[in-house]
Amino acid sequence: MCYDISFTVEIKQIPDYFPDLVFDGQIEINFDGTHILGHAFQEHPIIYTNKEDNELHIRMMEWGCVPFYVKELEKFKKQRAKRLNARAERILDDPESYWYKIRNNRCLIPLNGFYEHSKVTGFKNKIPYFLTLKKQRTFFLPALYSTAEIVDIHTGELVKLWSFPLITTVANSLMKQIHNDGENKWRMPLLLPFELSQKWVQKDLSKDEYRAILNYQMPSEELNYLPVFSIRTSKLRPDHKAKNEYYDWGNLSKLKIA
Repeated sequence: MCYDISFTVEIKQIPDYFPDLVFDGQIEINFDGTHILGHAFQEHPIIYTNKEDNELHIRMMEWGCVPFYVKELEKFKKQRAKRLNARAERILDDPESYWYKIRNNRCLIPLNGFYEHSKVTGFKNKIPYFLTLKKQRTFFLPALYSTAEIVDIHTGELVKLWSFPLITTVANSLMKQIHNDGENKWRMPLLLPFELSQKWVQKDLSKDEYRAILNYQMPSEELNYLPVFSIRTSKLRPDHKAKNEYYDWGNLSKLKIA
């Protein structure tokens, strides 16, 4: 599944895509977004339709869904690690799923890219790839958001926590080659052209339009992919370059794109 993203979007640029965006308070990014690991449950600026004024808003939310019925965050930590991603297939077609319950809480994650790991026969480590969209330097992943009232362990007061899962779908031909191992192999983030991202957060989205978006598959030829150095390590790259820059693994990283 997708647990690694690149988030180097400048907040002041997002209104260029959504001109009437309302900011919920002061939004500041205080971390290096070149590589963000989902299991850190970090905050990100998320675009959503506010149900009180029906306008597009942006606010900080944490990656890793916390259901509305959760009160003690620490006790939910292990379960939360399994809620970083939501399968697109379950949102409309699985009434028992939490994703079905929050299906109308649609939002967008601004991104510059994401990472996925590829298993190579005869090589003990997986090779990470950095993936971006050719036609969109900044793109917007569809997601769902959840709100919960969590007990503050210091004050005992209830604090409203906003969180989200990233939506995944069946991999295209490129991503099947890259995400080729593990329990959730052959999956990828639900990538959309900008016009579908805009539609995703419209308040009057019909069920047919909703399903069409969930079924959309980004063509392989629309993706850039770069092999990069190991990203889940505190060690510096041998060449001292950024985590999302090309790294030459030799023949180990040769893909055949259909």
